[in-house]
This record gives sequence, C-alpha cells and structure tokens, in this order.
Amino acid sequence: MSSTLCDHCTGLCCRYFALPIDQPETPGDFDDVRWYLMHEGTSVFVEDGQWFLNVEAKCRNLMRDNRCAVYEKRPRTCRNYKTDNCDYHDGPYEYEHHFTDVKSLEAYARRSLRARYRKNGRKTGKRSERAKARSAA
Repeated sequence: MSSTLCDHCTGLCCRYFALPIDQPETPGDFDDVRWYLMHEGTSVFVEDGQWFLNVEAKCRNLMRDNRCAVYEKRPRTCRNYKTDNCDYHDGPYEYEHHFTDVKSLEAYARRSLRARYRKNGRKTGKRSERAKARSAA
C-alpha cells in the first residue's frame, strides 16, 4: 500500500484562511489593523511584502480523519492548493512580521510611522507652529 502526503496530513490548511489586506500607511490604517487583532483567532502577517489577515477557523468540511468531506466538489481555492507548498510539507512559516496582539502592532506602527515621516521630511512628535495657531484660534 503506497503512502501519500495526505495520509500524514493534519489538515493545517483547513484550519485557517488568510486574506490579503492593504499595507497600512497612516495612523488610521494601523487602527483598522488593530481592530482585526482585537478579535479572537486572528493575527496579521507579512510575507514577501504582502500583508495578510489570518483567521483561525476550521473548515466545516474537515472530517475527523483530516480528510475533506466534499473533496470531489471542493472550492476552487482548495483545488488550486498543491502539496509542494502545503503547510505540513513546508514546516513552520518564516514571516517578515507576525502580529498576534495589539501591543506588537502598536510598537511596529510607531516605528514605521516615525520612519515614514522622517523620510518624507515631516516633523514627528511635535506640532507645527501653524497647527498650534489654528488650534488656539
């Protein structure tokens, strides 16, 4: 009896989904990502420069033996998934960044926004004289 990779699979790819999201660039963008992280079973990661929202949620069609109950009629996303890049075969991920909580994202956002403002020639942390005058009026 021959063995296939699927015979050893624990259905890792059927226990989450990841959706691409826009890379945050402003404080408001980072606040949106912070909202994602306030939900159970979520994380955000960066892979090859692309940001993803990761949602831990087991597929309803994953059976106890880690096989698909609707394999013959599985969705296109599942049909396109190949074993050469499967979670079981590839081992642990090596993310550029992986945010599992608000605190880690906020620390990254502070560094990122500070660097962005410096690069664009804007001051950081201090209000301009014009902004102070507007708020005083």
